[in-house]
Amino acid sequence: MEFPKLGCHCSEPSCKKLDFLPIKCDGCNNIYCNDHFKYNIHNCPNAYKNNVQVPECPLCGIPVPIPRNQQPDVAVGAHIDRDCKWDPSKERKVFTNKCTMKGCKTKEIIPVLCPECNNNFCLRHRHTADHNCMGFKASLRAKIYNAAVDRNLSNHPKPFLNTRAIQDQNMSEDEALARAIALSLNQEVGPQGSTQRQASTSNTNDKNKCYLS
Repeated sequence: MEFPKLGCHCSEPSCKKLDFLPIKCDGCNNIYCNDHFKYNIHNCPNAYKNNVQVPECPLCGIPVPIPRNQQPDVAVGAHIDRDCKWDPSKERKVFTNKCTMKGCKTKEIIPVLCPECNNNFCLRHRHTADHNCMGFKASLRAKIYNAAVDRNLSNHPKPFLNTRAIQDQNMSEDEALARAIALSLNQEVGPQGSTQRQASTSNTNDKNKCYLS
């Protein structure tokens, strides 16, 4: 015995299967089988009317409320044009932790601090043997020494201070540091100190002279 009116064929063009428990789509009102009744599977053109979701802005990440019967793409586009607070100039850089090893330009996402010298290094130079670790005190003295030498060179490019020549004179780190600081202080005084010395010398000479009237 046949039942010609029992069941319905799936409305999906690639399926057309006879399903005895068909499902009617509440968006397009078509009949589908159990495999094609979802909105995204049969590409329902009216899915946005019933599939109530709150989309997020892809730039600022803020949820964008949309009225019913409006496509999410339209609401998100209007939000980007008018209300989006995303500022590309304030985008946070991911790789900001630069390796302090001389000659290395690698940057890491997270800081990798050496427990001995407290400097930041990349993963390649994180071990003490890889960056020739001198310890915290020696590293601090080296930083002060290099800062004094750089300040001296920037303020007085001539005469040129050869730091490598100083290191080759069998000087200890403390002696080299003291010498660099002394040179920096002497040259910071500059012409003002020499002018004051000349004025004091001229005043002394004037006092030693005898004038006859």
